[in-house]
Amino acid sequence: MTNLFSASVIGYRRAFKRSLLFSALSYLGFETYQLISQAALVHATAKVFKVEEILEQADYLYESGETEKLYQLLTQYKESEDAELLWRLARASRDTAQLSSTSEEEKKLLVYEALEYAKRALEKNESSFAAHKWYAICISDVGDYEGIRAKIANAYTIKEHFEKAIELNPKDATSIHLMGIWCYTFAEMPWYQRRIARMLFATPPSSTYEEALGYFHRAEQVDPNFYSKNLLLLGKTYLKLHNRKLAAFWLMKARDHPAHTEEDKQIQTEAAQLLTGFSDKN
Repeated sequence: MTNLFSASVIGYRRAFKRSLLFSALSYLGFETYQLISQAALVHATAKVFKVEEILEQADYLYESGETEKLYQLLTQYKESEDAELLWRLARASRDTAQLSSTSEEEKKLLVYEALEYAKRALEKNESSFAAHKWYAICISDVGDYEGIRAKIANAYTIKEHFEKAIELNPKDATSIHLMGIWCYTFAEMPWYQRRIARMLFATPPSSTYEEALGYFHRAEQVDPNFYSKNLLLLGKTYLKLHNRKLAAFWLMKARDHPAHTEEDKQIQTEAAQLLTGFSDKN
């Protein structure tokens, strides 16, 4: 009995020690878990703050017209999983491709690079209006290298993403403007391209100058004078519709719009040339 009792006491003591050990380990485990969780939270918060800081810098550089600096900043984070950062990188890649100092070889690489970033942005966040917008823009740009057949084949996809961007953010004047360009492009499509379109689609994409004009005006209502090209295209669309008075009005606005980018300067020149054509005819 004594041995049994002694064995029970010894067993109890051992069980008690094991219990204390497990309790201590459980406590340490819980403390470790809390520390890891807190560290993860701090890391995640720091990461969010870092992304927000990068986005602020990127937006400042974009507004300042510092295209090359913006591209250099964002390419450091090209492996990011953040949709907001990725669509900005797509835009920066495309803008860098548009610079006159960019070689044709570099331009092509940047255009395809931009599409990849935009695609990843859309995969990360399908609710991002900007990701839809830049994905559509980049698909269109790639079409310039893949031929007219590919460009027409992508027409409905491009339209779909512009429409989605507008649906997600009806106050984004740029998305509305781009839908106007889509309409303008198919309104002035030459006969041989229409023939290709009929071969690719049972119902080929089509539009009118009136539809294009509606989008350009809508963009202007949302954000007046937001983009020199919208002013230019209002003028050019009125020319297509044989309304010289309104064409001259919008072309003068495009010519006099402050030039912040190389594109703005090109638009000023084109508007001025079109207006010179007016005076020549008068």
